[in-house]
Parts: sequence; structure tokens; C-alpha cells
Amino acid sequence: MKAVRSTTPGGPETLIVEELPRPEPQAGEVLIRVAGAGLNRADSLQRRGRYNLPPGASDIFGMEVSGTIAEVGPGVSSFAPGDQVMALLASGGYAEYVAVHAGHVLPVPEGTDLLEAAGIPEVAATVISNVWGTGRFAPGETVLIHGATGGIGVFGIQLIKALGGRVAVTASTSEKLEAARDLGADVLINYVEEDFAARMIAEGGADIILDTVGGPYLGRNVDALAPFGRIVTIGMQGGTEGNLNFAALMKKKASVSGTLLRDRSPEQKTQIMAEVARLVVPLLEAGDIRTVTERVYPLSDVAAAHAYFDTKGHVGKIVLDCRHTD
Repeated sequence: MKAVRSTTPGGPETLIVEELPRPEPQAGEVLIRVAGAGLNRADSLQRRGRYNLPPGASDIFGMEVSGTIAEVGPGVSSFAPGDQVMALLASGGYAEYVAVHAGHVLPVPEGTDLLEAAGIPEVAATVISNVWGTGRFAPGETVLIHGATGGIGVFGIQLIKALGGRVAVTASTSEKLEAARDLGADVLINYVEEDFAARMIAEGGADIILDTVGGPYLGRNVDALAPFGRIVTIGMQGGTEGNLNFAALMKKKASVSGTLLRDRSPEQKTQIMAEVARLVVPLLEAGDIRTVTERVYPLSDVAAAHAYFDTKGHVGKIVLDCRHTD
């Protein structure tokens, strides 16, 4: 099968499509003939040599896919060959085939395009596990999302609104903020032109902040919280270190958490995907939330896909079509 690995840490040009053995599904696994693979920030970090793979994970890129069940391993009764599915992976998605734990696989929601479904699993699992799980979201609360128009932002805005929340977002341009408004965001903050913390204080504060920036935002994130607010850090795009005023944190009765999805145990991922099935899939099938795919590239153009992803100019997901490898 054709699959993508990297020859050496660096830019998009280091990504190579090569011929590798097709995986075989083990007990409890299914083999998926991949239709689409979603791009994620962790893929870019992995390419640069700045992301350690979980123990035992393949060095083939890709954390989420959609496709068709090709085979089922021993002990799997929940899927059959021919089923259209989407799956959350530790790695291995930029390929024609991938073997994955059956508990991390869900049927493609009715009415969702098979290729576009590739952009659902990682963002849905991230928002559910961090906003609903770690963040303990309740309807009526305000969630601030840093990064309005990336995959997590675009999906998170819609999901939080659909489940009864109020959404504030930050972005660097008016065009990105308008896209966020169209998706349902209530509070739009251009972080280049205004202090997001001051704006959030004026808006009553955030109950939850979903933070992809990390260190440089720590102090202002605390300032932006409502009493009993929760900061959930899922990325470090701005750096790994920041200053924390414990007096301010204690006065807010607030908390700061940091989480990763990729290296969670198979059991934890199974629980998260069950929550995605319960909370997210019905909203997709009802049309209350939708996939937003900006560009689709053939697998053979993976370097171009990464180059565009790195510009941070996209709104929504970038997907590789793994059915086109030449």
C-alpha cells in the first residue's frame, strides 16, 4: 500500500509517499480501506520532529480517517466488511489502509460525505473530552476558544452552540471572525487589535477557555475567567512556559488543566468515542452542525497540503484523499 512517512525532521518537502506492507487487523481491530485522512496540528509538529509518538504507534502520519471496512479481526462483531466508518487513530492514517481498535471507530453519520467525515473524529473527540470532560461544561456557560477557524475552532463553535453554550473566539483577522460569526460565535475578538482578557471581563468572563496557545496566554487567560472558571490547555503554539499569579487564580476559585488526546489509553479513547456517538453524531445527522472542509488534496500531494496547512490561512479542515496516490 502507499503511505506517508518523513525522511528527516523539517518542512513539507520531507514527506514521502512510499510503498509499505498492508497492515493486518489483530484481535479487536478492523482494517479500514481509507478514503480520507484529516490534517491536524500534531501532524505538522511530528513532521518537524517536535512531537513524540505514543509507544508502539506507527511512524506513518495521520490521526483520523474515514473509509470502508475491508476486514474485521478476531472478536469484532460491531462492524462488517463494506461498512462506511470514521476512526480516531494514534497514527497511520495517511495511507491506503489502516488497522485500528474497533472501539475507536464509528459509522459515518447519515448524510455526511464519506471523504469529509475524515475531518470529524479528532476534532470531535478533542472538544468532547476537553470541554465536556475536563472542562465540565454545562448549558448556558461561556466558552472562549483561542483559534476561531482551525478544525477545532470551527467544530467547537457549532457543537457548543448546539448544546446550549455561549461562544467567544479569538482570531487575527476580520475575515476569520466573520467566518466564526457565520458558524454561530457570539463574541468576536481580534487579538491583534484588542486585549482578549479585557474584552472577556467586559463580557462577564469565560467559564471555560479552550487554549491552544499555552505559556504566553496563561496570565491573561486567568484574567479572562469568570469565577470558578476552567482553563483547559490542549496546545502550546506560543510556547511551553508562562507566569501564573496564584493569588489571581485563587481569587477566581479557578483551575488550570493540560491534556493530550493522542496518547490516552485504548479504554479512554473508547469512552471518548462513545461520547462522540452519543452527543455529536445525532447533531450531524440532524444538520445542527456540519463539516467544514476547505481543501482536499490527493495523497500524492501531501507536501502541498502541509505547506498550505502551515500558512494557518484555512477555515475548517484540510483532507487528504487517500484513494488517489499517484
